[in-house]
This record gives sequence, C-alpha cells and structure tokens, in this order.
Amino acid sequence: MAMPDIANSAQAQTEGKLDRVGMSNIELPIMVQTDDYPAQQVSANAEVFVNLGDPQAKGIHMSRLYLQLDELSTESELNISTLTALLQGFISSHHELSQSAFVKFSFDYHLRRKSLISEKRGWKAYPVIIIGHLIDGNYEIELQVNVPYSSTCPCSAALARQLIQRAFSEKYEQQTEINKDEIVAWLGSTQGIVATPHSQRSIVEVKVKLSSLNQSFPLIELIDLIEKTLKTPVQAAVKREDEQEFARLNGQNLMFCEDAARYLQYALHQETKFDDFWLRVNHYESLHAHDAVAMTTKGIEGGYSA
Repeated sequence: MAMPDIANSAQAQTEGKLDRVGMSNIELPIMVQTDDYPAQQVSANAEVFVNLGDPQAKGIHMSRLYLQLDELSTESELNISTLTALLQGFISSHHELSQSAFVKFSFDYHLRRKSLISEKRGWKAYPVIIIGHLIDGNYEIELQVNVPYSSTCPCSAALARQLIQRAFSEKYEQQTEINKDEIVAWLGSTQGIVATPHSQRSIVEVKVKLSSLNQSFPLIELIDLIEKTLKTPVQAAVKREDEQEFARLNGQNLMFCEDAARYLQYALHQETKFDDFWLRVNHYESLHAHDAVAMTTKGIEGGYSA
C-alpha cells in the first residue's frame, strides 16, 4: 500500500505564496575549503530554505533539502562550486514549486597564528558565516567573520601622559641639572609611570558580498586584511617579548571605534574581490559599563545598509 504524501496530494486550505520555507538549526560536520588551503573540518549549524511559489501547494519537500545537505557533508566539501550546485539542487528538487533557494552555514574556523616576536604559535577560533542565495538564476555569496583585537583609548592615553608630565615636573622642579641615568631609572618605576591608558578587547564583524573574481572563499585573506589594518590582533601563545611588542603596538595605534571603522572602510574599498561590504566595530569598554559601536558600509545603491 502506498504511503500518503500530503505535500504532493493535498491543496493548501488557505492559498498564498511564501518567501522561505525550510529548516534551521541543522547540526552537521562539514569540510570547508577556503583560499588555497586544504579543506578543514568544522562543526557547522546550517539553515536551508526555498520559496513556495505555488499558492495552492500544501508544502515543500523538506527531506529533499536535508538529504542534499547531508550528501555534501559526507561525500564532498564546501566551496564556491559545491555551494552553487547545492542551491541549484534545492530548486531542481522543487522545480514546480520554487524559484529561489537559500543556505547559511555558521561555524568556528580555527587558524594557527604566529606570535609577534618569538614566533610561537597557537590556535585562534574565528566565528564565520557563509551564505548562498539563488534568485531567478542569479547567485549571491556572502562571507562574514568576527575578528577580535585590542583597542586603546586616545583620550585616556592623553590624560595618562599629562599625569606623567605632572609627576616629572613635581619631582624635578627644584633641580637645575638632571642626571640622565636617574631619569631613565625613574621612568622605569611605578612613580615614573603613574598612569596607563585603558584598553579593551574589541571585535569587528565584517560581512562581504563576493564578486565573480573569487574562485574560492577568501576567508583567510579577509582575516589577514582585517588584522593587518587594525595592527593589534589578540594573541594566542606569547612570551614576554611578544607581550612587550603588543604593548608597543597598542601605544602606537590608539583608536576610537570611529577610527577602527574608518581604517577598515578604507581598506575594504580597495578590494576588488568584494562587491559590497558591511562592518560593525564593537569596543567593549573597560571604563564604561556600555559598549562603543561604529557601523558603516560600502554605500552602494541597493547594497548593505547600516
């Protein structure tokens, strides 16, 4: 006896087209291939959707979406080619119902990162989202990554320098001649450096729309661009010389959230691999109980908005 298939045989009691129907929170391991690097296995969370363009159809065939996703997980790897094939497969399996498809993968991507001076290495995990759209035969692929870094407040640095100047003046105001070695020793003491500027761990969220120039996901290239632009990425394994260099980099790259957003805005404008970009800078303040935030986009018509 044939089993009933309500999605195929029944008609919708209330007719209407739906923009997206599918599944979310699908947990699966998947091999992800980025840049020119070998594929890396990640533990992903996926969402898959198609539109329901037939207003009379009862529903879509969700198992067809799931099985194609499972096949990608077990028999292939995620790259630009397989992502576009997956989207086309979603529509082909619903050729009478759907004209658009959507898939989203969220995962942590681990990279071995080298320290600043000693060249020790350690793991850093970067939260990543890859999104694919297929609408009326047109593909759009988006890549999003969160990158942590350190930000030191320019205002706080200026106030700290003023206190150091004041302490110096008070100590040597009665002396007409000052011994260089004595000053060097004083500057290396807690009495000499009476104040330090506040800094905080910060995170920038960057989302880009890939241009047709990309043959693979430029994930590591994007992470490297962000860290090179901001100059103060958080570290993994460090020795004392690395910590000292990190302190120097923070002191030479003071930034408000507005500064960080503008640095990245300029750097991303130079990239031809990205048709559009959106970014949000989050400075998790150590002085305040609230966060300092700046957002910007490439600013193209019909593109991302803040």
